Amino acid sequence: MLVKDIMDRSYPSLYADELATKARAILRETGIRILPIIDDEHRLIGIVTRSDLMTITSSVSPIRVQGIMSQPKFTAILDMPVEKAVRQMLKLDEWYSPVVKSRQERFYMGVLGLEHYISAIINRGVEALFKPLSGIMSTNVVTCSPEDEIDNVWRLMREKSFAGLPVVKKGRIVGIITQKDLLDSGAAFPGFEAKRGRFKTPPKVASIMRVPVHTLKPNSLVREAAKLIVEKNIGRIPIVNDKGELVGIVDREDVVKAILGAGG
Repeated sequence: MLVKDIMDRSYPSLYADELATKARAILRETGIRILPIIDDEHRLIGIVTRSDLMTITSSVSPIRVQGIMSQPKFTAILDMPVEKAVRQMLKLDEWYSPVVKSRQERFYMGVLGLEHYISAIINRGVEALFKPLSGIMSTNVVTCSPEDEIDNVWRLMREKSFAGLPVVKKGRIVGIITQKDLLDSGAAFPGFEAKRGRFKTPPKVASIMRVPVHTLKPNSLVREAAKLIVEKNIGRIPIVNDKGELVGIVDREDVVKAILGAGG
């Protein structure tokens, strides 16, 4: 199986001289996590992420995409074996990779995401898919509270490179907050700073967190998590016990690592 067999060829892109506010609008409207940036000849020259766009505070900002874009850590090639590409993405902690025609001809062709690999494997009967989530979940889960201020949560996400956090109250999961929720809310850094540079009363997590939360149990199968990730387009799934208490979390990387570990 090659990258070109499962990648998303309709994934949008943007020219480097276009406004960053346009990039932000595209990410908000489509829900995508990265936006490939191309030149006039349709060659890949960079990417913009949700995190990059959180710094755009105005709907009329003059900043151009080229002013905030970065270089992708990894770029896949059309004819590259998927497993090789996915292993490299995991190594670099990347969920998405832009795809180009070849190393020499860096014409932008689309994007490969971990969910594309999960979707391609999910019905193949890989043994790892039928094992319990307790074997792959992370138990040392970083969480936030409904009463936490959004600016503090955003800072924590940036410092720890988290794309989302479970929201917990008295040990129980009550919501989830992601970079997308922050971007959609408009309450992003440094957008809610007062003129003096001090924060006005920032919104609380409770005001923008996502509810209800899709959860699974430790004895749920890896395949159940894989299906939720693909069907609901979610990045991570909190794992709860019979009392509704948070005991772990499973994300796309965990599922893909399990599949690859089984020789998928």
